[in-house]
Amino acid sequence: MSSQNASSLSLVEVMQTRYQENPYPLYHQLREHDPVYWDEAAHSWVLTRYKDVLSALRDPHFTAARFAFDTSGFPAEFQQAIEPPIRALTRQMLFLDPPDHTRLRGLVSKAFTPRVVEAIRPHIQQLVDQLLDTMQTGGHIDLIEHFAYPLPAIVIAELLGVPPEDRERFIIWSGDFGALLEATDISADDAIRGLYGVNEFIQYFRHLIAQRAQAPREDLLQALINAHEGQDKLSEDELLGNCVLLLAAGHGTTTHLIGNGFLALARHPEQFAWLKEHPEQASLAIMELLRYDGPVQATSRVATADMQIGDKHIAAGQNVIMCLGAASHDPEQFYDPDGLHLDRKENHHLAFGQGIHYCLGAPLARLEAEIAFASLARRLSQAKITDEQAVQWFSGIVFRGLGKLPIVLA
Repeated sequence: MSSQNASSLSLVEVMQTRYQENPYPLYHQLREHDPVYWDEAAHSWVLTRYKDVLSALRDPHFTAARFAFDTSGFPAEFQQAIEPPIRALTRQMLFLDPPDHTRLRGLVSKAFTPRVVEAIRPHIQQLVDQLLDTMQTGGHIDLIEHFAYPLPAIVIAELLGVPPEDRERFIIWSGDFGALLEATDISADDAIRGLYGVNEFIQYFRHLIAQRAQAPREDLLQALINAHEGQDKLSEDELLGNCVLLLAAGHGTTTHLIGNGFLALARHPEQFAWLKEHPEQASLAIMELLRYDGPVQATSRVATADMQIGDKHIAAGQNVIMCLGAASHDPEQFYDPDGLHLDRKENHHLAFGQGIHYCLGAPLARLEAEIAFASLARRLSQAKITDEQAVQWFSGIVFRGLGKLPIVLA
């Protein structure tokens, strides 16, 4: 593939078609022939080299304040209805720069400490065992439906104090939120649909927060309500927006991590056998599964100044997509990047991002995955994929995950 051909590709269009099941050959082609290329359909520069992605994620000349909708073309009757979700979403940590990001992350992190996360290890193990006990009563199951999906959903819902009977509702709303994050050129109808879903999400949390004024509880939601630094505390929009972020991100990406990881192990039974023999190395194995096929493949920033990346001139105001998945398969950074090596020691992958926006929920995701995969290796290492043709991938360039993963228990 020539540089010209690489530059004419639309990452959005290609990832939704033939590279949906395996984007890594495309990443390699782009990295080799045009590692900093302009995607006309996405109106964005696309970075695929590790060094470029890492540098951009750390560069203060890129802004994260990229969540913006031009609502001028929306019907007048929708303007008022979509204002609350837009206002709350723009106050999420994901879309803020210092000093606002520094202040907000400092407040939220007080409710999300490693001590809080580690304290729930026994409960996560109990949930994993219960789900596996239920699964093993049948021969053919969908791993996503019966394990990868419910585990992180239960964990984050319990942390935030969401009633169990409401979990199905926030799964739908999380999908609406994810659609807004995934879109690079969203239509007015799709934007309105997504924002209406997020608005229902926000109203739900507003109701829960009001309940806490009368009956406080010991959970993450209460900790967010109580979080303060001196006289500073989260505003209503900040509290609502980041509750949506924590809940949506807290189950969706971990579901993808478990699903993607199990598929990789099922296709590499020798690695599954190694994990069964070395359960104490689960944390090391998770790092490799994150690198090998991570749940978040890309993020983006907007340049605030003219700059040079490689041989390309990036103009102030232009959007830049950083391909985390491509960076984590760069042969200049990783030996045998397309191989799965659970005992890989040097593994500075970018699955959780880098810099000031490094994923706040990374410790929880790693803990859930470590417990899940150590248990899966112990109890389901002989499981086989029922039908490779029935494995279903979601399409998109930001999130990578499975909708279905049918397996047969040996």
